[in-house]
Amino acid sequence: MGPAEWTMLIVLSILWGGSFFFQAIAITELPTLTIVASRVLLASLTLFVVLRFLGTEIPTDMRIWAAFFTMGLLNNVIPFTLIVWGQSHIASGLASILNATTPLFAVIIAHFLTRDEKAGLAKITGVAIGFVGVAIMIGADLLNEIGDDVFAQFAILLAACTYGFAGVYGRRFKEMGVTPITTAFGQVTGSTLLLVPLAFMVDRPWLLGIPSMGTVLSLLALAMFSTALAYILVFRILASSGATNVLLVTFLIPVSAILLGVTILGEVLEARHFVGMALIGLGLATIDGRPTSAVCSRLLSRSRG
Repeated sequence: MGPAEWTMLIVLSILWGGSFFFQAIAITELPTLTIVASRVLLASLTLFVVLRFLGTEIPTDMRIWAAFFTMGLLNNVIPFTLIVWGQSHIASGLASILNATTPLFAVIIAHFLTRDEKAGLAKITGVAIGFVGVAIMIGADLLNEIGDDVFAQFAILLAACTYGFAGVYGRRFKEMGVTPITTAFGQVTGSTLLLVPLAFMVDRPWLLGIPSMGTVLSLLALAMFSTALAYILVFRILASSGATNVLLVTFLIPVSAILLGVTILGEVLEARHFVGMALIGLGLATIDGRPTSAVCSRLLSRSRG
């Protein structure tokens, strides 16, 4: 990757790390489904404007829209809802760390559901290291008493697992001839059509009080920046550098989320959370292979020198 790709990657990590921050603000006043439905609705409108500006045609094939709805369910409806609910019980920084396990689940899922992404020794080792990190983060709560915090942590892990299934499912859109940005619009639009009626039935938002300006701004930022703009950057990096490089963002998301949570929201994380994050990072590096290869090459060159 060149300087432009690395810049986009860092910006993307801030946008996605910021989503945990914006959600932490919104959950103080609004219920889960209202937050998630607002996020995808506003993101859908934003991406629609972008598509119109670019002159991109919106598909009319019902087969493609069925795939959009499925992708929206796997990539937005289920994980967004689980993450927002989980954040109502745990710190946003911890939620972002747990969410960073997504590539670990993706390796396992792709091994069984694809023919060209089988897990070798390096990937299996990376998954094992990563899940040790997860176990350390959850800690003694798992062995002592099953409470809301543990359920919240498992909700974030389930969301990460769902993202793994979404990654495998999303491979079909290239074969269908659907452009990446159209896929982004289609999935958030499908999510909107699923979530808005559900939010009306469950949360009855018309009975809620008028949210503060801080919450409204958080929802707008969550939709326009952490969802719509983030998807555009994802597909730009995919087009120029490939999917493997996009996964590098998972190293950076917890850092920005933790910094925002600790400095602005006053959240406190324990030492075991940082140890777990380090192990997840090591696991991802092992899966990716390039950091390990770089270290081995440097050690080999020094030994020869």
